[in-house]
Amino acid sequence: MKSIDYDTTVHYQMDSALVYDGQLDIIKGVVKVIREEYGLPGGVEISIQNDAPPGSGLGSSSAICVSLIGAFQRWLNLPLSPYEIAEMAYRVEREDVGVKGGRQDQYAAAFGGFNFMEFTKEGTIVNPLRLRRDIVNELNFSLVLAYVGGSHESSQILSRQISNVERSVEEVLDAMHHLKELAVKMKNALLTGSLGKFGQYLDESWRWKKRMAEGITNRRIEEIYQKAVEAGALGGKISGAGGGGYMFFFSDAEKRYDVERALQEIGAEVVKFTFTDTGLETWVVD
Repeated sequence: MKSIDYDTTVHYQMDSALVYDGQLDIIKGVVKVIREEYGLPGGVEISIQNDAPPGSGLGSSSAICVSLIGAFQRWLNLPLSPYEIAEMAYRVEREDVGVKGGRQDQYAAAFGGFNFMEFTKEGTIVNPLRLRRDIVNELNFSLVLAYVGGSHESSQILSRQISNVERSVEEVLDAMHHLKELAVKMKNALLTGSLGKFGQYLDESWRWKKRMAEGITNRRIEEIYQKAVEAGALGGKISGAGGGGYMFFFSDAEKRYDVERALQEIGAEVVKFTFTDTGLETWVVD
């Protein structure tokens, strides 16, 4: 097992126990569940490479987990649907390895595209959104992604969120209800092409998200957000649990470069990206 990004390699015998010790635990978790549930016909060499670092808030660990399961599915011809792959990835990452978080990252990686996801006790439903091509093009141009640095201690922040919910902290429960309502409003804004409202709802979402737990925002993040808004951003938020990592902002098209310039002047690193309609893809090289 090898991480190309971190030049880290670990070796295990086929029948030896896999130990979660902070070294490539996601790979170990996938190998463990595949070995236990389906068996492996022989040894395997696994190498991973990722554009986004761990703790970025961009769902990189979930994307790797889904990709590895997809690779085994292709190799072993496993009868797994995107839903089953996402759930297996959730089980590996959240339950076996112990990385805190929800299900959205695994499902986003497995399905790809624009989706409205519904999470209930009975399960998860992924509703693909049929956005007009001009809306997708406008989002590609008007959304700005920036690395803001700082410590992205998502596990600690999520632990505080969970504790706040379990203790029924009124402010946190109120914030959760507002975030749920705003998710529906943002979905409707995208479907109808009301991007100005989308930016407004994004701003409101960030204001409610900050109430979920201590550490989601800090002075540096607030300063960056304010500079982006002053430059023309209509809304934005931290990606992932918070505390650092990446932020994204939405602005009118003519203000995009002003927002990028303002972010760069304050020390944030603007990162180019684009949306994709596809989720998990696998292929074989002869």
